[in-house]
Amino acid sequence: MSRPSPRARPRFLRRSLLPGHSNPRGTRESKAWHKPARVFLLIFVTVDLIGALLLTTPWATVDGEGLAFHEAFFTATSALAVCGLSVVSLGRELSGFGQGVVLALVQGGGMGIMTLASLLGAAVIHRFGLRMQLTVQAEVRTLWVGDVRELVSRVLTIFLVLQGLTFALITPRMWLAYDLTLSEALYSGFFHSVMAFNNAGLSLYDDSFTRFSGDGFVLFPVAFAMILGGIGFPVLIELGRRWRRLSGRHHRWSLHTKLTVTTTAILFVGGILLITAMEWNNPNTLGGLHWWARLTDGFFSGVMPRSGGFNAVPIGEMQDSTLLVTIMLMFVGNGSAGTAGGIKVATLAVIFLVVRSEVRAHDKVHVFGRQLPTEVIRQSLSLAFLSATAVATTTVLMLWATEFTLLQVLFEVVSAFGVVGLSVGVTPDLAAWNQYLLAILMVAGRIGPITFVTALAFRDHQRRYTLAESRPIIG
Repeated sequence: MSRPSPRARPRFLRRSLLPGHSNPRGTRESKAWHKPARVFLLIFVTVDLIGALLLTTPWATVDGEGLAFHEAFFTATSALAVCGLSVVSLGRELSGFGQGVVLALVQGGGMGIMTLASLLGAAVIHRFGLRMQLTVQAEVRTLWVGDVRELVSRVLTIFLVLQGLTFALITPRMWLAYDLTLSEALYSGFFHSVMAFNNAGLSLYDDSFTRFSGDGFVLFPVAFAMILGGIGFPVLIELGRRWRRLSGRHHRWSLHTKLTVTTTAILFVGGILLITAMEWNNPNTLGGLHWWARLTDGFFSGVMPRSGGFNAVPIGEMQDSTLLVTIMLMFVGNGSAGTAGGIKVATLAVIFLVVRSEVRAHDKVHVFGRQLPTEVIRQSLSLAFLSATAVATTTVLMLWATEFTLLQVLFEVVSAFGVVGLSVGVTPDLAAWNQYLLAILMVAGRIGPITFVTALAFRDHQRRYTLAESRPIIG
């Protein structure tokens, strides 16, 4: 196999990040990439504060008074993190300018995170030695996307095409079947198509999508836009190649795509079946609907916890068992390098494979004809543990200061961490410092997993010795 062409590497990665090559302009560029969390956290916070300040201006609200800073900060953070939790009514309280700020933050956040995750994925590949680079290039084709301009162009094309398709499908239905003028339908279709593909979940309507309950012409396009936006840029590229069958040859999926698609399909089917079955006879959700509307809303309710954020039935009226299943789905999220949050389906798949190998007494983890590296296993376990710790700590702090139940608080906390946006309705009633706490958790859930795993991959310090083994008692 020949060495990858230098033109196949993103320009900012050529030579400077490859082992054995020096940076002719010094080490500043390389050192910046050694601390990705600092760089991108600074960018995120800067944009977030600008958005929050814009929302406090008189032009941002209908009453001309602007939002209070804690409301503006929470709204801006939720939009930029494409979360969907809200403490204000976007449709009633925000003016056209305020809604435009929210739209810009959502679009910038969704595109920025997808581009960032893909760039960092390419950077991680180039940290390996030549032999490992060649192996990874053969396996993970989607991250070898040429220079930065080409990658951004691909992301932009995907966003415009899929959001435009969603807009074209739902707008005529909103105009013809609901009490909306043509201009209102056009704006509503545009707003919600952006929110759907970005997995944001923010809505112009206080009741989210409950007004469209049972309407598959609206719910199905929005659900599929959410799925495609959340599955991740690398998987979308591979699915597109598989669809086109380039050069008439069979295109073999990478291990990442196989794990993502398989795990996603299992979670979608399982979530839809469980939620539909649990709520089938609940008179406050699905129980009072026609059987076709029950199936439609059940499908929508099973898909949205994967980071979508819209709801067609009242979340607060669901049974406790359904809420618990929804919490678990929100914690996992969807694919890597996409607009979804959570620990990601690939992380869950790796943890499951590790447990399966341990139960079978296998010393190596094998899947789809490949062996998982030890580094991937350690990163997956670390990410899951830190995520669970963040959720548990925030839940304890909020329970200590509120009168809401454990399930209500846990639901809001996981929704914030998984940047989902579903709510049982208690977030607007939280104290200001609790809302700040949830906003911080949104930031951690949005950019934390990406930068954390990348920082692990960029570690330069290697221990030069090993110690004698000693085994503690487990279990």
